[in-house]
Amino acid sequence: MTADSRTPVLVGVGQVSERLGSPGYRARSPVDLAADAAREALADAGVPATAIDTVAGVPQFEISLPWVKPLLGCSDNFPRSVAGRLGASPRRAVLEVGGGQAPQHLVNEFAASIAAGHGDVVLLAGSEAISTIMSLATAEPRPDFGDSPGGSLEARGHGLDGIVSAHHVAHGLSDTPSQYALIDNARRARLKMSRAEYAAAIGELFEPFTAVAAADPHAAAPVFRDAAALVTPSPANRPIADPYTRYVVAREKVNQGAAVLLMSAGAARRHGVPEDRWVYLAGHADLRERILLERPDYGASPAAVGAARHALELAGIEASALSTLDLYSCYAAPVFIVASALGVAPDDPRGLTVTGGLPFFGGPGNNYSMHAIATTVARLRSAPGTYGFVGANGGIMSKHSTGVYTTVPYAFKASESARIQAGLDAAPAPAEAITADGPAVIETYTVKHRRDGSREGIVLGRLEEDGRRFVARAGAVLDLLTDGEPIGGRVTVSATDSGNVISG
Repeated sequence: MTADSRTPVLVGVGQVSERLGSPGYRARSPVDLAADAAREALADAGVPATAIDTVAGVPQFEISLPWVKPLLGCSDNFPRSVAGRLGASPRRAVLEVGGGQAPQHLVNEFAASIAAGHGDVVLLAGSEAISTIMSLATAEPRPDFGDSPGGSLEARGHGLDGIVSAHHVAHGLSDTPSQYALIDNARRARLKMSRAEYAAAIGELFEPFTAVAAADPHAAAPVFRDAAALVTPSPANRPIADPYTRYVVAREKVNQGAAVLLMSAGAARRHGVPEDRWVYLAGHADLRERILLERPDYGASPAAVGAARHALELAGIEASALSTLDLYSCYAAPVFIVASALGVAPDDPRGLTVTGGLPFFGGPGNNYSMHAIATTVARLRSAPGTYGFVGANGGIMSKHSTGVYTTVPYAFKASESARIQAGLDAAPAPAEAITADGPAVIETYTVKHRRDGSREGIVLGRLEEDGRRFVARAGAVLDLLTDGEPIGGRVTVSATDSGNVISG
């Protein structure tokens, strides 16, 4: 098959990283890291920066949350700052919404845009420099990472609707570990596993990830750890939110950048990119989950499962045909849920990550999956005719974008994500009680552990009277959540001036 001139192809990828105190450490800003990764992607394709007609950026954490003030300043037009470092003047600049789905979603979107004739050379780039920024925040003088390159920008906003709730934050759900812990604990109870059994399963899931990270030159924590070490609390591996210890949650203090260059096949030919460097998007999907308390089953994700399966369906292959997988691994639940849906065992010899995953390779904000895509492209080029899967996840298992990649020529196919999404949205959702009083049943829970040793319990439950959902603090019955099996237990919830509180 000869690719049509409008067929989108990935022709260049680049990754950069640096660790504090390492040889050659340069304390690069987010813009500099992304620009250096973009230079590598352009060099990989052999394409000049002046060919870029569109640049799309993945926002850093500090510019994707409206209440966060960048400690060292930031660019007010991140995509054009990156383009300016390259000497490019694209006609279009886009700043994507936040969320870990962003890199894969941008590939899906701009592949469709290229296929429709709305562009020919698209640069996607993102980065994080949280480690550097935190280390220099109190330095004197402090560096200034601010930049105002001018030019147009399509800023898509923060994308927090349906993910962040002031009511939930007031009850302690202000962080991602505690909310993912609710998902993992619900899944554990459904599988009828004890706390110890589930912790061991998390360790066994992630042990192979550490081996992959140990061999990746861009990994932030290139250290092999066995399953027991990953989940056994210690001074270096403190509890974060039950069932998580520090070693098995996404590592955000990193300095990493990655970029991908997409082109139409016609443009790739004009620029002389060899066809054995082309990688095709054989399948893709973008779906969204309900807000947390509206999910019928906390331990499942129909959107994540649907996105994974639809991407494979478009590619016309089964999961068994994949040679590489990278399942989004900010926490255990997304890996367990998607792997199970694909029929892939946690100890599958193909592995569930190509980088080492977010706790070990590193979780560069919203941009992790750009690294997964870049590594997948390199792996596929080295084994022509094979297939790779990338699953990207944003929010609280809220936004899901998937891609199936291959060097086998594929005509671009539009996804049926909108049809699948309509079916997901039509499913009935439980109602929520903002103020909750009366007998209730615990559906899931977690205990947050602070650095000072204090703890905070959070419960999601249902009122026995009418089945409405609620969120509550554990109050004086915190021990109820630390022994035995709290899920399914009967409690009393009371609405107070400070919110809903559980009593025994």
